[in-house]
Amino acid sequence: MAAKQVEPVTVISLRKLSLGAPESQPKETKTFTVEDAVETIGFGRFHIALFLIMGSTGVAEAMEIMLIAVVSPVIRCEWSLKDWQVAFVTTMVFFGYMVFSILFGLLADRYGRWKILLISFLWGAYFSLLTSFSPSYIWFVFLRMMVGCGVSGHAQGLIIKTEFLPTKYRGYMLPLSQVFWLAGSLLIIGLASVVIPTIGWRWLIRIASIPGIILILAFKFIPESARFNVSTGNTQAALATLQHIAKINRSVMPEGRLVEPILEKRGRFADLLDAKYLRTTLQIWVIWLGISFAYYGAILTSTELLERDLVCGSRPASQSGTAVVVSADVSEESKSPCYCRTFTPSDYRTMIISTVGEIALNPLNILGINFLGRRLSLSLTLGCTALFFLLLNICTSSAGLIGFLFMLRALVAANFNTIYIYTAEVYPTAVRALGMGTSGSLCRIGAMVAPFISQVLLSTSLLGALCLFSSVCIVCAVSTFTLPIETKGRALQQMK
Repeated sequence: MAAKQVEPVTVISLRKLSLGAPESQPKETKTFTVEDAVETIGFGRFHIALFLIMGSTGVAEAMEIMLIAVVSPVIRCEWSLKDWQVAFVTTMVFFGYMVFSILFGLLADRYGRWKILLISFLWGAYFSLLTSFSPSYIWFVFLRMMVGCGVSGHAQGLIIKTEFLPTKYRGYMLPLSQVFWLAGSLLIIGLASVVIPTIGWRWLIRIASIPGIILILAFKFIPESARFNVSTGNTQAALATLQHIAKINRSVMPEGRLVEPILEKRGRFADLLDAKYLRTTLQIWVIWLGISFAYYGAILTSTELLERDLVCGSRPASQSGTAVVVSADVSEESKSPCYCRTFTPSDYRTMIISTVGEIALNPLNILGINFLGRRLSLSLTLGCTALFFLLLNICTSSAGLIGFLFMLRALVAANFNTIYIYTAEVYPTAVRALGMGTSGSLCRIGAMVAPFISQVLLSTSLLGALCLFSSVCIVCAVSTFTLPIETKGRALQQMK
């Protein structure tokens, strides 16, 4: 009887054990990804600091790139340079940018975005300061080329911003970074109008390197990308970064543990040309090349129209035989066979007004990016850019020229804005920096060619130069419209 009473108890206890065993398993398997954490933490104070610090890289980059436009008339006079020699300076700056853009992109995908960003700023500031001591034209060209090498790494700041921002904020915050490029452009033009006539172009270069030096000190407040850290297997560093961001934003982390696959193969060219991204990559390269060609073409064309007074397509007959326009006290320059005319205060004002145009379409650009999508928005602005290049050939007043230049600068800036965002969003983490680097490198080919069209061909045929710029914009608009991937509302991809 005792045995019969014990047996049911044993069976019941076994059933309880068998039923209770699987109940604790689901709690142990709860995980989250970096994308989940970024979306859960949301936008907050960390992202504002990130926007200000990483956005300020655009100030330093704009000052270094735009510096050539304001210094060109001065070095033309000082070293008696011909048109092709002035254009060659810009070309070599972008040659350095082209070569190192690929290298820095490859290294950033393998060793980290933050490290490459820091190295690029140290490099750029060092050679920029050296440029101010250039004893000759050859040294000036070489040192500015080295500055271009350093500036090419500044794009890592945009990648860091992109990888930390929640999806719905990328379409708003990234276009606003254009404000910093505008600030840098206006700052260098304003400084040039004061510094060049008083203490000379060498001091302008020294002053222009100060923002980059200040930013080097500010980088310590921005961590390495969490997406990059998990791709290398450094999950603890990524988790610490995300927890730090959540604390600053006064937000919470997702429940569970951070789990992401380790990407052993990062920064490979073969992945950019993989079947999934081959068409996208090739079309992006064409678009980058054309947009850069049009952007720097617009900048240099505006300065050339002012310097040579080509408002109606040709110089007045009264000036056609004038080889040199210099002050009487500069005897050596008066013998130069090269055209020489430095900017006047009114020229600087015109440059400032046209540069302000870069921000004019920013609200519409943001709306277009977020509601029409990246592809359609970029196609429309490229088409309008082609139109306004042609409008520059219309014989108009000084006010009319300023209006056309204003709109042209607004459109070319909007083009760059959108393609930067699209490129950073379309590639996965493993090749994002390399994708941006190769695109930036290819686009510098357009920037290298632009001076010879804006500063050489334009002096011979204004209509021919403007038609070339317009045609390239139309080709890019078609290429943009046919891109296979739309990134609007799409989460950043960790793996291909």
